[in-house]
Formats: sequence, C-alpha cells, structure tokens
Amino acid sequence: MTLPFRKDLDKYKDLDEDEILGKLSDEELKQLETVLDDLDPENALLPAGFRQKDQTAKKASGPFDRERLLAYLEKQALEHKDREDYVPFTREKKAILGMSNLITNNQFCDVVGSSNGVGKDNFSNIVKGEKMLPVFDEPPNPTNVEETLQRIKDNDSHLVEVNLNNIKNIPIPTLKEFAKALETNTHVKTFSLAATRSNDPVAVALADMLKVNTKLKSLNIESNFITGVGILALVDALKDNETLMEIKIDNQRQQLGTIAEVEIAKMLEENTKILKFGYQFTQQGPRARAAAAITKNNDLVRKRRVEGDN
Repeated sequence: MTLPFRKDLDKYKDLDEDEILGKLSDEELKQLETVLDDLDPENALLPAGFRQKDQTAKKASGPFDRERLLAYLEKQALEHKDREDYVPFTREKKAILGMSNLITNNQFCDVVGSSNGVGKDNFSNIVKGEKMLPVFDEPPNPTNVEETLQRIKDNDSHLVEVNLNNIKNIPIPTLKEFAKALETNTHVKTFSLAATRSNDPVAVALADMLKVNTKLKSLNIESNFITGVGILALVDALKDNETLMEIKIDNQRQQLGTIAEVEIAKMLEENTKILKFGYQFTQQGPRARAAAAITKNNDLVRKRRVEGDN
C-alpha cells in the first residue's frame, strides 16, 4: 500500500529549493514564515534560528561594530566590583575533600599484614599506572572508486564484491552512478557503502536498482544521512525483490520514526528471501514483528535444505 504522503514523490526529487525561495516575493516569504510558526522549538535537529519565527520588531539602532562592542564589554567588566569571598582566604592547608576516610600504608599493614605476611618494609607506596596500548586508526579504504565504477559498468565477471566503506569524498552523483550501473550488472553480489555520507537521493537510486537487479545478495548502507523517506523507498522496492538476502540500514543521522519501522516490519513479513536485517528498532511492536519474520525466513531456508538432502 502506498502511503498518502508518498504519492507522486518522484517528481519532487530533483527540485532546487534555493531557486524556488529566490523567486518568492516579500509577501510570500512573510506567509511562509507564518506557516513555519508551528515548528517544534525542542527539535534539536533544526538550527536554533529555525525553531520559531523571528519575533524582533525593533529596527536596528545602527551598524554592527565588533571592536566597539568588545571595548564596551571590557569597560563594563573593569567597572564591576568583585564580590567578596564567602570564606576568607588563608594560607592554612586543608584536607582534600573525600580523603579523610582513607587509611595510611602503616594502618593497612597493621590490619592485613599479620595474617597475610605483608610487612611495612616490603609494602610499596608507589601506584604504578597500567601500560596503555596504542589504538591505531583504521587504514584508509584502498578501493579505486573510478576504476571500480567502470568495472561494474563493464560487467566484469571477476568483480563480485564492492566495498566503498568510509570513503567520505565520493560525490553524490557518483554514488547514484554506482546504483545505476548495478541495475544491469550480473556479477556483483555484495555492495557496501557504509559511512560514505550517502543521503536520500542515493537511497532512491538504490531502490530503483533493487527493482530490476537479480544478482545482488547483500547491501550495506549503515552510518549515513538517509532519512525515513529514503528508507521507505528501499522498503517499497524490497517487497518485490527476490534475490537480496541481507541488508543493513542501522545508525543513520536521525531516527527513522514509527511509520518507517512499521513499514519495515510489514515488508519483512511479505519478503521471504531476506535472512539478515541490520537495524535496531526503537518500537517494541515492529521489533517483534521483524524478528518473527526473519526467524520464519530462516526456517524456510532450513526446511528447503532438509528437503533437498532427502
């Protein structure tokens, strides 16, 4: 079932929002500002200036002068009197807060030493720090992006796995080219682009690919900037896909929401081929439905294997 808000969604994919806003008149911009009054002021995903309308009606008193403002603040700070300390300063040494209940080495030996053979002479007062093992960064992904893309387009029979993980500088049009090339490729079985800053247009391109590709077995798009719109496009494509067995979509920039999770669970109930689904559900209902669907799919595979052996 197509959701109402997704009807005719494709025609809005390539809209240039800046160009549209540039053509609006002052009255239309004012009207748009009024429409945005209902924005959630607690939405941390929006910049502070976008969470509510501008309520400042006063005109500017003059041009902004940074140096003059800093001089004024410095003058105010120098003229402001320091408040007196509540506790007068003295040179008397005080005990460290929280250390009064610790015992000394001698006291420790008196308590423990007699029964454990620990004497004051062989009890060290030096606390040795644990040696820290260095943690090295992962080596950069050595995949040649342009060469790999061309090999996919050429349907290279030796290329069965493509790993673009953690390559941050791949342009979005190039990522969409990968999806387009996979539509006709008959050899690549695993395609992974985790942490590549992929967004919704990339997800939509991958969804179009999944509608026609009959060879891909595994897809990984974790740790990207894909929202519920892009995930729902993938979910819609997977309802009819008969070859993909594993898909990972977890750890996106923002949570997908209840509607997306319900649609994911529904898709998994209809798709009998997916055996692994990488995503942490936030809602109990969709989580239980998805787990039951994955279990059912794996049971079907085991049943076919047993019947084949017999």
